[in-house]
Amino acid sequence: MFTSNDGLCGIGELAEGAGVTVKTVRFYSDRGLLPEASRSAGGHRRYGPEALDRLRLIRSLRALGLGVPEVRRILDERHAHGTAGGEGGALEAAVAGRLREVGSELRALRWREAALRLVQEAPPGEQADRLRLIGAVSVPPSTAPLVRFWRGWLPARMPARSAGAFLDVAVPQPPDEPAPAQVLAYARLNALTLAPCRPGTVQPQPEAHRAAGARGAALLYTGLAEAYELAGVHMRRGREPHPGEALDAFVASYTSAYGVRDTPGFRRRLAGQLAADPRLDGYWELVAEVTTAPGARPEPTPGSAHDWLLAALTAGTGAVPDQGTSPRQSKRRVSPGLGV
Repeated sequence: MFTSNDGLCGIGELAEGAGVTVKTVRFYSDRGLLPEASRSAGGHRRYGPEALDRLRLIRSLRALGLGVPEVRRILDERHAHGTAGGEGGALEAAVAGRLREVGSELRALRWREAALRLVQEAPPGEQADRLRLIGAVSVPPSTAPLVRFWRGWLPARMPARSAGAFLDVAVPQPPDEPAPAQVLAYARLNALTLAPCRPGTVQPQPEAHRAAGARGAALLYTGLAEAYELAGVHMRRGREPHPGEALDAFVASYTSAYGVRDTPGFRRRLAGQLAADPRLDGYWELVAEVTTAPGARPEPTPGSAHDWLLAALTAGTGAVPDQGTSPRQSKRRVSPGLGV
């Protein structure tokens, strides 16, 4: 290739040797990625023998989707240390960053594919509604609306660590490979959390928030997380609500928050209070749809675990829910609520 007497080659020869266009070589040269060795008497670019390997490396890095600034850092490091990766790990860092970007792009594509199938499979009368719902969700989906919703629901001045721990279990992550039904459930969940309150109303709060206060709420939510996890084990096995460790942990979360003892009288009062508290049933039902693989048994959520524990508490105390209905039935009559 380098056939000239001075051991240099022109831009055309270099482009041919690397399998790229002259325009590409000129682009990299103008950006300082491919230095010229000299210029001919006529002002034409001349390149040294090392230019071919450098150009091939640039082409490979760009084929991976790396940007010009990243390529420059890798080349500078390679020149300084005489290795492809360099002692500073510029290549490793760039590849790792690109992998994260590709992962995000793939998740967005899978979401779009499922959303398109959702619209394609919709009955004609539902297509417009589905388009409206999925059009309000960013791609890839963001959990920010759900987080804002819960921050408005949780007790004011609740410790950040406790609030963060609750948000980890209350806010579902969008599936990486969603089915159309999961896209629809997440879109409805997004719409639910963005819906404004009716004029003249405020978001209802469980009595537990007012009774426990901000500091007590931290104890309450920490204890409830443990109780819900214990109940989830029984729920996955299809077991009916019953007394035991999960129920004891559930009651203990309230006694710790209120600073009282666990007595039969307290359990009766607690069962009545929880049956009357505002709920977020629709939220938890949608969370279960989002987190459950198609055809699988619904995954327990904090809401469904609360229902299971409240049913166990009610049965154990002999308490009769308001108007003689079960806890699950009675909660349907009040405003959408959480269950804690």
